[in-house]
Amino acid sequence: MKTENVSRTVLAAGVGAVLAATALLYVPEFAGQGPPPPPGPAERAVIAAHAGAQAALPDLAALIADREKWLRAHPEDEASWAELGAAYTERGSRLGDVRDYPRAERALRRSLAERPAARGNPDAQLGLGALAGARGDWRTAKEWGERVRKADPSRWPVYPVLIDAYNGLGEYQAAQKAMESLERLHAGAMVRGRAAETYRDRGWREDADAAALDAAALAETDTEKAAALARLGDLAWERGEPAEALGRYGAALRLVRDHGPSLAGRARTLAALGRTEEAVRGWRAALERLPLPEYLLEAGELYESLGRDGEARALYGRLRTSGRPGAEATLGLLDADHGDPAAAAVRMRAEWARGHRSVQVADALGWALHRSGASKEALGYAKRATEEGLRSAPFMYHRGEIERALDQPGPARRHLEEALRINPEFSPLRARRASEALAALGEPSDGLPAEVRPERSAGTGNSSVATASGPARG
Repeated sequence: MKTENVSRTVLAAGVGAVLAATALLYVPEFAGQGPPPPPGPAERAVIAAHAGAQAALPDLAALIADREKWLRAHPEDEASWAELGAAYTERGSRLGDVRDYPRAERALRRSLAERPAARGNPDAQLGLGALAGARGDWRTAKEWGERVRKADPSRWPVYPVLIDAYNGLGEYQAAQKAMESLERLHAGAMVRGRAAETYRDRGWREDADAAALDAAALAETDTEKAAALARLGDLAWERGEPAEALGRYGAALRLVRDHGPSLAGRARTLAALGRTEEAVRGWRAALERLPLPEYLLEAGELYESLGRDGEARALYGRLRTSGRPGAEATLGLLDADHGDPAAAAVRMRAEWARGHRSVQVADALGWALHRSGASKEALGYAKRATEEGLRSAPFMYHRGEIERALDQPGPARRHLEEALRINPEFSPLRARRASEALAALGEPSDGLPAEVRPERSAGTGNSSVATASGPARG
């Protein structure tokens, strides 16, 4: 689930890039009459958008109100309709509120009605691509993005939309090329944050952290800096350093008190540090602010690990009825572990057939197949999830359990140990199960040659053998 959390932060940055493409410049009426007054909330949102940064949510709301008021008097203004649609999409993505998405689509379609795609209007087309990405419709996002890129390859806001789309479809080489194009055309905190995500997906942890630190240093507003610090917290969490992650999330929350990804990250790390009552309170605050599907599942599993089964079931129920688009992988994992695994396998097969072949979907499909009794078929998907480059403790755990079910003790032991080495507290439920599975496997046979017998790290009990996909850079 943590993989999706990082991706949510990146997706919001991509939507902000689209708002940058559509934002109108405000011109003071009294130019030449002395220094202009400080920018108001709507103007601040436009300034942030032109930098490719996230606007503060109150400023974004002010921009939406400003464009709505303008359009009531000027309904023929296609540029303002496109800007309004992009702003709705960004707000919905950052608040986890799907009610903004139909509003965004109506505004963007109205923009195209006023100025059809055949006559240009790349802003509305790009806005529809970002909206499709926010809804998890990666194929449509790709189609809109590639259409705009073909017309104008130098238009930098198209590349965050394409990066998200290609990643969602599992087209990682195309995503890397889009990232390279973005770096040639634009700079700043958003681009360095994107670079951090790309390095992370390739398993280059030190490079990812360095790029994320650059993003934090380049951030010009509290909102932008909080997003960069949350990304740093995510990276620290994923490599098994909860205390460092907690500090980074805390720094983000000192800048933006209700920053949703940082509230969730703080709750997660508190649980890993054994501060479970604080973690429970933290999850309540996070879900009140940003009830994303992956957060509902993660909080539910914490409650289940504490024996609070009623509260866990309530959160699982909220997830099933959330109606959140793009949550298929999370729902697949939910049903595989806490519902109907056969239904989860059907759901994830359908997602795969749609062309959504990211490592997240591969992992969820493999796990659902395994849990429904098709472990042999599941292994191919688990291998795809773990060999693409991303170093994910949950993915490694799933692969190890599938191999254990197939009576492959050597690979199973290696991948279960790798899961715990990447992050010993990767899940309040599954980290314990990984340790139990390793204990059940026992030690390797004494008959193994010394050169292939895993070494034991002092004090950890974990193997130091590299993962099958090779050691991570850095």
